Amino acid sequence: MRVLIVGGGAREHSIGAALKAAGAEIVIGAANTNPGLRSLAHEFKVLDPTQPPAVVDLARSTHVDYAVIGPEAPLAAGVADALRAIEVPVVGPSRPGAQIETSKRFCRELLTRHRIDASPRFSSVTNLDEVDRRVEEFAGPFVVKPVGLTAGKGVKVQGVDFTTAEEGASYAKQWLATHRDDGGVLLEEKVEGEEFSLMAFVTDSGVYPMPIAQDYKRARDNDEGPNTGGMGSYSQRDHLLPFLSSAMRDRALEIVKASAEALRSEGLPYRGILYGGFMLTARGPVLMEFNARFGDPEAINVLTLYEEGDFAELLHGVATGRVDPNLVRFRLRATAVKYLVAPGYPDHPSAGGILTVDEPEIEALGVHVRYGSVDAAGPSQVRLTGSRGIALVGEASAVHEAGARVEEAMKHVQGEYGVRRDIASREDLTRRVEHMRRLFVPGAKPSPLPLSVAAADAPPKSHGTPAQVV
Repeated sequence: MRVLIVGGGAREHSIGAALKAAGAEIVIGAANTNPGLRSLAHEFKVLDPTQPPAVVDLARSTHVDYAVIGPEAPLAAGVADALRAIEVPVVGPSRPGAQIETSKRFCRELLTRHRIDASPRFSSVTNLDEVDRRVEEFAGPFVVKPVGLTAGKGVKVQGVDFTTAEEGASYAKQWLATHRDDGGVLLEEKVEGEEFSLMAFVTDSGVYPMPIAQDYKRARDNDEGPNTGGMGSYSQRDHLLPFLSSAMRDRALEIVKASAEALRSEGLPYRGILYGGFMLTARGPVLMEFNARFGDPEAINVLTLYEEGDFAELLHGVATGRVDPNLVRFRLRATAVKYLVAPGYPDHPSAGGILTVDEPEIEALGVHVRYGSVDAAGPSQVRLTGSRGIALVGEASAVHEAGARVEEAMKHVQGEYGVRRDIASREDLTRRVEHMRRLFVPGAKPSPLPLSVAAADAPPKSHGTPAQVV
């Protein structure tokens, strides 16, 4: 089976590695010369992945059996539609279906129309003159979200990115004035809790969930600094999280299922990945956003756990409409991902730096290298392009052990880069559990080691999350 992967980041490197392990031939269409993808590829073509004609030409000339769209920008540009027009099946929704990610207004209004109770209180604003009145109506902390794509960096939160309502209104006005054609902004109620990511394979035959992961959006330790595309993530051995029960996971899954059905009922059948970014709050899971593709970095965690052998067949089933549930299999192990990023990322990234990577030494530690926004620069060297450069993913029986392996692996990467050291640490997991405990039980005293963190180190009681279908 020959598969086209569109995109050139660490997410796509992980997709390619899983497909290669399943015996597929890989064709890559990417804007950068990612050395990890080059090493996997039967054919590698440097192109603009947001240009449908270029991607279609590559698919035709290489006679691929199906395609996988990695990033969101090609979906927004209609690449999936162009490939389907030449009868190439695609893991990725149509451009109209991808609006569930590319337009936050479309997403919120879809849920409202279908009475899916998953959204915070929100208000859509397209006119500068409306901003002050809409802000005043909130009478409490709020969030400003540009409606369109911002690579995870456009959202501003009161109490974190701005202090007063006036400052939030000023940011909303600035965005509206400088992005007149981008659909406006949403003002949303600020909700408190812990975020988690639930990705699912969605196709004609149903919705098939993957293990849960938690992403770290802020640039610096202790969730400080600006929003990023994701500095790293972790997943727990039982496919839950230290603060997330199976009941709360199942409630979030019901929201994903209902949303997929809502799209289908409006004439937008969905074949691809639907990724719900949720906040676990005292009232249960609240949907923060949907993404129409694998998460980055969460896909790196999840695909590391896929049982070798059938991934190419699984994705072919997604692309063509019918999945065998027995192919949705993930091992019971914990994972941790840490991104090595360009210095100054995300606000003032410094491009051009060289990193030297000793892959054999890193792999010997049980850690995999997944190359992101880099170009090949020589033997064992990559050049940073100003964004997230290399993802290191460790695997172990417990989350903090996987994180420690990644820390050890970083000794074998030479050069200047930024990284979050607290990802998947026992201290950080404890802090997150205590945060949720205080929300559910106001006034509760912190304990040195919450039971749920200790339980994460114990043998799992079951075989993780079974494939579940609509």
